Amino acid sequence: MSINADELDVTEAAEHTLIPIPENARTSTVAHQFWIWAGANIAPINWFLGSLGVILGLSLWQTIGVIVVGNLIGMAVFGFFVLMGQQTAVSQMVLSRATFGRRGAYLPALLQGLLAVGWCAINTWIILDLVIALFGKLGIHGGDGLKIAVAIVIMVIQVWLAAIGFRAIARFERWTVPVTVVVLVAMTIVAWTKTDVQWGYAGGDLHGKALWSSLTTLMTAIGIGWGITWFAYASDYSRFVSPSVPRRKLYLGSVLGQFLPTVWLGIFGATLATVSTAKDPGQIVVDAFGGLAIPVILLVIHGPIATNVLNIYSCALCAQTLDWKVDRRLLSYGVGVLATLFTIYLVLNGDFAENLDGWLSGLVTWVAPWGAIMLVSYYGIHKQKVDVASLFEPPGSPRVPDIVWEAIIPFVIGIVATWMFEYGIPSYLQGPIAKHMGGIDLSWLAGSLVAGVLAYAAMSRRRFVAPATVEGA
Repeated sequence: MSINADELDVTEAAEHTLIPIPENARTSTVAHQFWIWAGANIAPINWFLGSLGVILGLSLWQTIGVIVVGNLIGMAVFGFFVLMGQQTAVSQMVLSRATFGRRGAYLPALLQGLLAVGWCAINTWIILDLVIALFGKLGIHGGDGLKIAVAIVIMVIQVWLAAIGFRAIARFERWTVPVTVVVLVAMTIVAWTKTDVQWGYAGGDLHGKALWSSLTTLMTAIGIGWGITWFAYASDYSRFVSPSVPRRKLYLGSVLGQFLPTVWLGIFGATLATVSTAKDPGQIVVDAFGGLAIPVILLVIHGPIATNVLNIYSCALCAQTLDWKVDRRLLSYGVGVLATLFTIYLVLNGDFAENLDGWLSGLVTWVAPWGAIMLVSYYGIHKQKVDVASLFEPPGSPRVPDIVWEAIIPFVIGIVATWMFEYGIPSYLQGPIAKHMGGIDLSWLAGSLVAGVLAYAAMSRRRFVAPATVEGA
């Protein structure tokens, strides 16, 4: 369809500021949203996470069961955050102002910004060993220096795309993800036919607390916990979808975009882990592909780029939510610099298992209680009616509360509850209750229930509603 200059100007302004997306700029389709979320999850980190079940001693089918059931639940809840963005036309952290207050929303926005920078580095770092192994198949060899050079090239590409904005991200995902799906299908076929996958792999014959410890740890890593980590991103992209798009179609398109690649790659990683737990699944793929290293390199490098453009874009939005008066593009460049430095640190000092598990467990600690409070507030207290204009009032405005302690206090208590039921690899992420239960990790459940119930009780008691509420934007 044709787009005139005025529409381009409106879209340009909407992409680089926090204003509600105007109706004539809300042109994203369900297909766009599907490919955005699919691209974000067609990444090697998901096959690494899928292999964790086998490494933890679970059987192959126990691992597959946790991946499928956990993601059904986690992604189903993710879809409700997607609908928030479509209905209000604002980003997820701006929408937090209706729940946590104008300045109270600084806390989740800061945490989400740090999360996005960290994810950008983790997603880049996690593929570097595999890329170097693939380059080795082509006769190109190198150590940490080559890893850092590859990381910098990847970072430049993803920062450039994120700086341009949503339209560039949507086009990149739309045109590149289908190609990577084709390569991934070929990888899956080759890996499952040319390697000794043990489909009847029985695991470590775990029973009792040991079994439940492994099951719940995997559930936190790539089951329900994986869906939870995406809650804080959802509205940043669905705000570009017109309210005329049927909510059911948007919900299903977004949820399937998350669910299908996550489960596919999780199972892919789990099956390859049955071949050898001494090698990462990526190395097994490299060995199986032999001379076909080039398409695999492209797939592997595409993974973090497709994911990190979302991280960089959302991180810049978080900084603007903190009332930093800096152009979003400049913020994107700053995110890239910080993420590059963190990536280099991981290359030089990274212990794979501890860093990855610690990172994922740390995310659930705050995202689970925050997500529960947002759901309670938006769907339970506000009944999906928020005065969007008031969210853009300056701090101190009587139209929006400055700090909503009925949300902040349950949020902090929820974080503590999450940690108490958490059992990560780093000792500092092993809470006392999880230890007492023999390593069973119910962190996401404890944090969500405690924060959600306390927030609902506190907000209901004072009959908390946003001032002059209206429906949508």
